Amino acid sequence: MHDHERAARQSLIDHCRAMNASGLSLHKSGNASLRWGNGLLITPTGRAYDRLQPEDIVYLDADGTCPPGQLIPSSEWRFHAAILNAFPDVNAVVHAHSPHATALACLGEGIPPFHYMVAVAGGTHIPCAEYATFGTAALSDNVLRALDGGLRACLMANHGQVATGRTLAEAYALAEEVENLARQYLLARSVGPTRNLPPEEMALVLEKFRYYGQQRTPERI
Repeated sequence: MHDHERAARQSLIDHCRAMNASGLSLHKSGNASLRWGNGLLITPTGRAYDRLQPEDIVYLDADGTCPPGQLIPSSEWRFHAAILNAFPDVNAVVHAHSPHATALACLGEGIPPFHYMVAVAGGTHIPCAEYATFGTAALSDNVLRALDGGLRACLMANHGQVATGRTLAEAYALAEEVENLARQYLLARSVGPTRNLPPEEMALVLEKFRYYGQQRTPERI
């Protein structure tokens, strides 16, 4: 195993351990993947993250085929592989059972534009994918349907959330933001209905987000 691959595998382990430490996803719940060569690297199923070693990370071909001699991949490998195949600009996927996002998903609800930061997931809202049994092709199809149109994250009914990114760090940060937004939304809802932003304002925010931070503005390109 080359140093670059070992570092990639260790990064998956580190991010999953961070999920445990932060409470984003407890114990063995949640998983993560990273585009690698013609396939992907993904966490194995049923293994405590604090005991994982780089060689325990599983490599899958793009079609989900698991070369022999490895641990069994995460039961959710189907939607990881499907997302990476469907969206060439996505290189990493993080799935978490974060408390507030999961609570909202158990209501069968997504996150509406109650706050402009909802646009961080790439759209005017963060949808909730329809329920299907974990690990199934049906669930993978539902997640892809929810992400259609370029969305970078969604909730998963009665399950949790999934976030994507160009890098593993980016996908992890988005998962944290989705959880934070879900917490804020549920807090606001506990007082009363939210005053959601109109479509034209969210369109403006989405355009501003294209050049947020250190990106150049269109006029300076």
